Amino acid sequence: MNAQNRRTFAIISHPDAGKTTLTEKLLLQGGAIHLAGEVKARGQARRARSDWMKIEQQRGISVTSSVMTFERGGITFNLLDTPGHEDFSEDTYRTLTAVDSAIMVIDAAKGIEPQTRKLFEVCRLRNVPIITFVNKVDREGRDTFELLDEVADMLALDICPMSWPVGMGGEFEGIFDFVTGNLMQPTGGSKAFEGKIIATGGIDDDILAENLSERGLSKLREEGGLAKEAYPDFDLAAYQNGDLTPVFFGSALKEFGIVEMIDAIAAHAPPPRPQPIEGGFIDPSDSEVTGFIFKVQANMDPNHRDRIAFMRLCSGTFKRGMKLTPSGHGKPVAIHSPILFFAQDREIADTAQPGDIIGIPNHGTLRVGDTLSEKNNRQFIGLPNFAPEILRRVVLKDPTKTKQLRKALDDLSEEGVIQVFYPEIGSQWVIGVVGQLQLEVLISRLEAEYKVEAVLEPAPFDTARWLKGAEAKIENFASLNRANMAKDRDGDAVFLARSSWDVGYQQEKNPDLIFGATKER
Repeated sequence: MNAQNRRTFAIISHPDAGKTTLTEKLLLQGGAIHLAGEVKARGQARRARSDWMKIEQQRGISVTSSVMTFERGGITFNLLDTPGHEDFSEDTYRTLTAVDSAIMVIDAAKGIEPQTRKLFEVCRLRNVPIITFVNKVDREGRDTFELLDEVADMLALDICPMSWPVGMGGEFEGIFDFVTGNLMQPTGGSKAFEGKIIATGGIDDDILAENLSERGLSKLREEGGLAKEAYPDFDLAAYQNGDLTPVFFGSALKEFGIVEMIDAIAAHAPPPRPQPIEGGFIDPSDSEVTGFIFKVQANMDPNHRDRIAFMRLCSGTFKRGMKLTPSGHGKPVAIHSPILFFAQDREIADTAQPGDIIGIPNHGTLRVGDTLSEKNNRQFIGLPNFAPEILRRVVLKDPTKTKQLRKALDDLSEEGVIQVFYPEIGSQWVIGVVGQLQLEVLISRLEAEYKVEAVLEPAPFDTARWLKGAEAKIENFASLNRANMAKDRDGDAVFLARSSWDVGYQQEKNPDLIFGATKER
């Protein structure tokens, strides 16, 4: 089994920290693409290959999680690019259940931002080890020690600088690598890295005086020396346990620090780790093929109206054509055309190892949260749905397209883009989302992919809660609150509340019921 040479990782950040640019440059250095900002057909504007949906191109943000596989130095890297925008935190959360490590991107001028902190906390829940990349050091930024202390204090992590910037912004002269002793320098006026590396014996080597200004040399020796004394040495066990973060400085746009990042992931990031199932964990060395669906994406190829389920392989050696049983309905499915991804590009996978992400074309048989296994006796846990914070009604502009709307909402709810609730009284379906931007994506995709024009109207509800408890108790509650009751797409009972106060009041009146803010598949 070849799982030891797999590195499955995500990139997390606040919007605009440079995550998508870093993704592209990692692919460039990994040989997966040959031109930064590779141009798509039909003259589309230069943009990152991982952002392919129409609304992503228009707004310059990632709103879906893309999967990209590339190889370098005998290691297979599975890179999961997550949405940075907080309105898509559900998709990001589920993606983070499928990785073994993460890169946290921080803007050198802004430090830790709210969304970065939220995503970090998700990683912490699963002890996902994190490498920190302080981006945009070629621009004016905050004091380096101030940035590191903020990471240490806000995230309660030990810090280990692996490199150090020689100045920032207008005074930027390069990056010094503590591990190799190399000084990487820009060439020309653009401050881009074009391969100029000066090998040194350390920050006291006289050769540095020949390549740095007096000010830059003094700053590097003073700050670099202090950093080596003040922060702990790299400890592999502490990093893999999620207690220590190695920190790299660089510029994704100017390509400083990219190779060092890939090398660090190859050398230090863990191979596939045991995954939680009901009653314990499943180890990658287990011979039975198992995996779980953490994402579903419809219409990645609009010409074929396809629907792809993304499966994280957790154990066993998967072979094309083998039959796996989804926990959702218990009927074996033969997987004839498993796909490996590079953004929109894809190729058929004959085999896959634990840690790999494969795409399974299907027509509604696979859903987020499904476990696939040979024996159908495993159930992976930890992929929740979250209670929506915004509820809306969908109104068709053309009432004859009810069937198309139903199909579209089913697809999009299976992807996890939205949640659909079917009220027990009234015929208008209620859409639930975590963030406002999801509503824009919904309307955009209804029109672009399903040719359905619709508008959203306010619903008379503020939030939703899943009811859990004895069936008789739920039915009794429902009979007294029909106007507020709905079913979700699984047929589970949902209480549509007019306010958070309403939730608290009903919980107090009905102590035998649980009004759940999350629902785990």
